[in-house]
Amino acid sequence: MTLSLLENSTIVRPRSDRLSRSIQAAIDWLWETQDSSGFWVGMVESNSTIEAEWLLASYIVGFELPSEKDVIGALLQRQRPDGSWGTYPGAPDGDINSTVEVYAALRAKGFDPNCDELVRARAWILEHDAIRNLRVFTRYWLAMVGVWPWEHTPNLPPEIIRLPLWFPFNIYNFAQWARATMVPLTVVAARTPVRPLPGGSKLEELFPCTYEDLDFSIPAKRARTFSLEWLFLKIDRGLHKAQRLKLIPFRENSIKLCLEWMIRHQDADGGWGGIQPPWIYGLIALINEGYTMDHPVVSKAIGALTTHWSYERNGATHIQASESPVWDTLLAILALHEAGVSSDKTEVRKALEWALNQQVLVPGDWAIKIKNVRPGGWAFERANNHYPDVDDTAVALLVLGKLRSTIGELRPRVERAIELGVEWTLAMQCRNGGWAAFDKDNDKEIISKIPFCNFGEAIDPPSVDVTGHVIEAFAALGYDKNHPAIRRALDYIRSEQEEAGSWFGRWGVNHIYGTAAVLPALKAIGEDMTQPYVLRAIAWILSRQNDDGGWGETCASYMDPELRGRGPSTPSQTAWGLMCLLSVNASPEINAALRNGVEHLCSTQKSDGTWDEDYYTATGFPGYGIGARTNSTNRLQQGTELSRGFMLSFNMYRHYFPLLALARIATNPPR
Repeated sequence: MTLSLLENSTIVRPRSDRLSRSIQAAIDWLWETQDSSGFWVGMVESNSTIEAEWLLASYIVGFELPSEKDVIGALLQRQRPDGSWGTYPGAPDGDINSTVEVYAALRAKGFDPNCDELVRARAWILEHDAIRNLRVFTRYWLAMVGVWPWEHTPNLPPEIIRLPLWFPFNIYNFAQWARATMVPLTVVAARTPVRPLPGGSKLEELFPCTYEDLDFSIPAKRARTFSLEWLFLKIDRGLHKAQRLKLIPFRENSIKLCLEWMIRHQDADGGWGGIQPPWIYGLIALINEGYTMDHPVVSKAIGALTTHWSYERNGATHIQASESPVWDTLLAILALHEAGVSSDKTEVRKALEWALNQQVLVPGDWAIKIKNVRPGGWAFERANNHYPDVDDTAVALLVLGKLRSTIGELRPRVERAIELGVEWTLAMQCRNGGWAAFDKDNDKEIISKIPFCNFGEAIDPPSVDVTGHVIEAFAALGYDKNHPAIRRALDYIRSEQEEAGSWFGRWGVNHIYGTAAVLPALKAIGEDMTQPYVLRAIAWILSRQNDDGGWGETCASYMDPELRGRGPSTPSQTAWGLMCLLSVNASPEINAALRNGVEHLCSTQKSDGTWDEDYYTATGFPGYGIGARTNSTNRLQQGTELSRGFMLSFNMYRHYFPLLALARIATNPPR
């Protein structure tokens, strides 16, 4: 496809009165949904392993989950017609891990194996030979209820807490989410607790052979002899034998160090790491070590469930895998600003002050490796001081950079926040010029080879989407492309472009998200947007517009390259497509695409001013293991169902991204 740009073209606007009404309705919806404290937050949807694991944990340690019947109701509502549970809506097949964990959770809570839900689930599990191909975490859960032998789970010794920084498997070489999860899990794995299912069931009905005949030691994918994976499997079995024979010295002291690390890292709201896995394994580890339910650490952790970590929908209680108030609030402020709402407005001022209060001004795990740098980042969640992330910090700096000249008496405070945020962000730039989410140069691929790491991602290398957001933020602060850090970042972005013109989306689905993070950043920083590599990206975006005027991309695109940029239209992905086109000068072809995209958003907006989004457009883990783009999906232990991935829906994406795109079209037409 060829694309010509006309320097002085302008948008053919789709009925400006309708566009104005759509923008105003979206703004009004934000005023109605703002929390009294000043923030906005949408629910974070994921898959049913979240509720299933909370039910299993409550069974294992012996407490009743708040609203337990309604949590079970949420699971039953999400069962697919074929009997399985999936990783994301519209997945071509169910997920073996979700289905087995939900099955085990329902059996733990007294469900009859002959009830309709379990009969259908069991038929699907047997048809897919699911038991032989389970991920690590599912095997751990089955071990804790006496189904999977502990000696055939990956060994995760608590002694890992002692490894020096230079050693590849030091905990700080693992990604933030893996590190926070591993530490409590080492305690659980060392103690090998078992609470058998009711009646002593070992879920024999799920096995393709007799329970005694199944070789539990078979990995999901056999390792090539003398490969790193093969070596690590041998080491794993040796560690199991040493643990069985009590040949590991100072074991009790290592467990104590892990417990102390956990307690130091508990979040202010009672969780850990701002995500579900370390929180739930932490509870099991502590209670198994003798911490009582009324101990302050434990009671605080359980109490958080009934505050902002669960939500009601359709008469059922869902539990979030994470929460997004900082991210949602910052992007809502940005959308309001670009829609022309004054920063003097009370609601905007309250949101801005709330966001300023969330800046993390104490050292976190990042400070273990980065010395002599003042804290200054923002975290994704409201109570997670240990793990600020570059992406939230970039959006915070973008917002502050755009509002700094209009905020009156808040100006000194904002300038200080910018100073600290910029210092911290520059210190987090990786050696290849990009930025990762939580850590610097967290890219040791050898970590992905160990048996424990057959899930999602265990490392946190740079990504173009985070890097693009940083560039756009620095542009708003007055930096240009001649700054050394920006030059290196631009080189990194150019090196990551796909041949077809798009960019991989690490934290959003998928190439539409990655491309939409890059193109507006390039425009903001002053890049020549007529360069061939830019035009290739624009041509790719144009080629992916749906007949209804919108854009959409299925999560399955992480495994099937033919699906990149393809899927049913969604509000958030349509907004990303529009923002890509707005990054270049208009042409007749771009004008038509913009007009059709805006018409799609206006026509699908609901009467209350917001949009529905039936599909997941955010990414936790694509399931690649290495945390970065790959063209070798045939080697991965998953298909388009993403059984090793973790997909998300941030419920406010459907709102502030369309508002942001419509506002940019209304107020900043290309020239």
